[in-house]
Amino acid sequence: MSSLKKAAIWTTGLALLLKLSGFIREAIVAREFGVSAETDGYFLAFGFITLVVAMISTGFNNVFLPMYVKRRKLGSDTTDQNANALLNWTMLIFIVISVLGWMFAYAFVPFLYGNMKEEIEPYAIRMTQIFFAFMTMIALTGLLDSYLQSRRIFVPSQLAKLLATLMAAVFALLFSDMWGIYSLVYGFVFGTVLGVVIQLFFLGKSDYKWRPDFAMESDFKKAFIILIIPSLLNSVVGQVNLFVNKAFASGVSEGAVSYLNNSSLLVSIPNAIYATTLAAIIFTLMSEQTEDLTKFKDTFFRGMEISLVTLLPIAIGLLVVGDAAISFVYERGRFTSEDTANTYLALLFYLPIIVFQGMQLILSKSMYARGKTAVVFRISVTTILVNFLLNWWLVDDYGYPALAFSASIVSVYYFVVSMIVVYRDLGAGEFKRFAQMSIRVVIPAIVMGLVVWGAKEFLDVEEWYSLIQLGVLIPIGIAVYAVLLKLVYPVGFNRIVQMVRR
Repeated sequence: MSSLKKAAIWTTGLALLLKLSGFIREAIVAREFGVSAETDGYFLAFGFITLVVAMISTGFNNVFLPMYVKRRKLGSDTTDQNANALLNWTMLIFIVISVLGWMFAYAFVPFLYGNMKEEIEPYAIRMTQIFFAFMTMIALTGLLDSYLQSRRIFVPSQLAKLLATLMAAVFALLFSDMWGIYSLVYGFVFGTVLGVVIQLFFLGKSDYKWRPDFAMESDFKKAFIILIIPSLLNSVVGQVNLFVNKAFASGVSEGAVSYLNNSSLLVSIPNAIYATTLAAIIFTLMSEQTEDLTKFKDTFFRGMEISLVTLLPIAIGLLVVGDAAISFVYERGRFTSEDTANTYLALLFYLPIIVFQGMQLILSKSMYARGKTAVVFRISVTTILVNFLLNWWLVDDYGYPALAFSASIVSVYYFVVSMIVVYRDLGAGEFKRFAQMSIRVVIPAIVMGLVVWGAKEFLDVEEWYSLIQLGVLIPIGIAVYAVLLKLVYPVGFNRIVQMVRR
């Protein structure tokens, strides 16, 4: 078995385990703290973590990886020197950011979340300070992910992410009586440090040698700076939209931030697994195939195909069984059935994101692989304006569900514009290929949703325990979808089955 296939198996398995640990963490948070000012403050503070992770994992990675891979293939003697210098300079920058964030959190947190309820503010400020105190380590784990990917080493980064999530859950379970909501923060930081140690160990076992270099070749530095600025700006566009959503939600009512966060977590799971496993490998392959357009097109099409075949049935399935999924994950302790209903309402409006964000990831990766960073930025930056206007227009009349609806509209807009740009470059033939594939996938997915809904009504499963509902309805959906996909789109079905077998 090739190393890339082994990586796909391990990273997929670890990604599933990561999401399982995320379920455990959220279940513990729901049981211990319910929906409260404490949880709202935690989710607001954690937004700064997701911002930094997006900057490094997306912004930095999308520029560094193609440049580094290309120079290594050319056999440049200064490739590792440039990589060392880049790592060292980035770490210095984040040390400064860490200190400034810790010192001035009391000022910028209330400024960013201007409508924040008074009871939420102290929790949000204090937890933001703790996160920023360790922001350098959080940034380092993202940087090491890029360097490991450049050597086709994917598993240690998944282990690092798993430890951060798992330790947050463990600390909340063991120390919530002592530290309260802050036990989540301490656990996340502890797990992150352990993850960095693992990543450094595996990077050290490769041919990479760290040195305290700060000198970069002028052409490498110039090219990197030109590409990294729009890439970083593009990577934070999504997080800026989240900040806008949370800012509006923090002023709507207590619990609105938690309802949106809990529902968006379920929505993010499919894409998070996909982005950290297959999409990472597909991006690596596309970065290596930019000179061979035929191979590039095939790899790109397979990425779009995998996205639609796997993500569309999940979205439709959650439409039918999402209430049971939310009840199973969250509804215990201080998280009530009313909280489940409010979270499910937000989930319904978030569902389109599962499909469109997954395919958008491949569209963006294809443009990054070909060095079109500025194009991605010009497209994505407009989403901030669209998101803000929709939130401002709808939130007063429709409350927090309007924020989820706005996020879905933005994802559709982003996808459509990116499709136009990418397929204008790849040609009408490739778009026709994608359209024909989409029709053959959409039909089985819709029929599957109708069958599961019919089974739900006929069996009256809403009276059952949530886990039993999921245990009955999900296998029905999988079986129906697999059979229909085999009949309507046998080529795609066989390709997915072969990929899993390999």
